[in-house]
Amino acid sequence: MTKTAIVLFNLGGPDTPAAVQPFLFNLFNDPAIIRLPNPFRWGLAKVISKRRAPIAREIYENLGGGSPLLPNTKVQAKALEAALMTEEPESGGDKFKTFIAMRYWHPFSDEAAREVKAYDPDQILLLPLYPQFSTTTTGSSVTDWNRSASKAGLTAPTKTVCCYPSDPGFVSEVIARLRPALNKASEAGKPRVLFSAHGLPKKIVEAGDPYQEQVEESAAAVVDALNEPELDWVICYQSRVGPLEWIGPSTDSEIERAGQDKVPLVVVPIAFVSEHSETLVELDIEYRELAEKQGVPAYIRVPTVNDGSAFIEGLARRVRGALDGTASLCPGREQDPCPTSWNRV
Repeated sequence: MTKTAIVLFNLGGPDTPAAVQPFLFNLFNDPAIIRLPNPFRWGLAKVISKRRAPIAREIYENLGGGSPLLPNTKVQAKALEAALMTEEPESGGDKFKTFIAMRYWHPFSDEAAREVKAYDPDQILLLPLYPQFSTTTTGSSVTDWNRSASKAGLTAPTKTVCCYPSDPGFVSEVIARLRPALNKASEAGKPRVLFSAHGLPKKIVEAGDPYQEQVEESAAAVVDALNEPELDWVICYQSRVGPLEWIGPSTDSEIERAGQDKVPLVVVPIAFVSEHSETLVELDIEYRELAEKQGVPAYIRVPTVNDGSAFIEGLARRVRGALDGTASLCPGREQDPCPTSWNRV
């Protein structure tokens, strides 16, 4: 029997109003987010987190004071464990146990690494809950995990799933949620699909980060599998902050355009796999209000894949394939891991 620790990476979120400012500080103090040396980054993170905390607290008030991301991730972790345990360890099957390592709030990588150390696995697989790779998400989480693993004295062989932007399970789960939304929106006219993803500063992408190209790959895979002739669709990006130029078009500008064109909207959160503030507040409340103000005939937001069976089975296949060597850690990119020159972790 082989004992495998599956470490799930996610962003994390404040669990109480008091946690909002320190959560924001951790976010902006990440060198993958603000690329300044210390003490400049530390000082800037202090200023930004203090300034943004009141606004962020108002956002989390809509969610009961804290983020639902950790509870949702725990549900996904348990579902993945169940999908992997096709044979009982007592019968000679392998044993899998999931652990959660959040980047900016508890449980941090240090906490997860100590739990993995106590579990004493034969091997470790790092699995980001980010379908598309970015230096600011998966890259940052892996760097932080490596530090924590070394600190905890972990020596078990470790593999990392880089990304899965067009994984069939992920794509299938998105489509299962998209089809009924399209049918509903069609009652108000021919709908336009907005594939909305978290934005990035343009300079990060221009430096070689493959995120934007992988978001495009995800959207194209969904459209191809959906097989709807003459589908009206566009990729856009939400959650802009600060004065830097961000990749576009922005989600709010596309909502305004839909209002001008008088077309109903179906919004697909293509880069998020579980519900949190950017889906439940930004998409469901703020952008819905904008759509109503702009005269959009209908605004329907597609749920994230959450713990949908096709998505979880897709993750399970990727875990098994990564561990036994039958699947690439970066599918379809054995020679060139990512569409750009970025070297994956």
